[in-house]
Amino acid sequence: MHRPRPGDPPSVFLAGGITHCPPWQSAAAVALADFVVLNPRRTDFDVADPSQTDVQIAWEYRHLLLADLTLFWFPACDASLTVQPITLYELGAAAATPDRRLVVGADPGYPRRADVVTQLGLSRPDLQVHRTLPETVSAARAELIGPA
Repeated sequence: MHRPRPGDPPSVFLAGGITHCPPWQSAAAVALADFVVLNPRRTDFDVADPSQTDVQIAWEYRHLLLADLTLFWFPACDASLTVQPITLYELGAAAATPDRRLVVGADPGYPRRADVVTQLGLSRPDLQVHRTLPETVSAARAELIGPA
């Protein structure tokens, strides 16, 4: 578990699809490597083990609250396999908390992109929903660095 220490760079949580989604977190983590990256994707996660699911959910919950910024990315996916419901839930909770710092992106191939854009337009009209992962990561970097 990450525990911020004095002098640590700002932290960013990578919130977004994992199951039935491409491993987008790797590229985001490399691009944000000069920050503390809180990445929930595990290479050794046994989805069939219910005890591991509880551990994973608790880790994500704690780290979502610890992060200085949450980057949400909704990659293109097959709607018959997933629409990334946990990420949608996490985005709703974060968007309903006005002081939470967020950057959001949704690939044009994400089946519920229009819903994400519409809901954020109502709850957080100050947020832009980016169309590519590089744009989303760039916006996160700018937000973490702050005004020049």
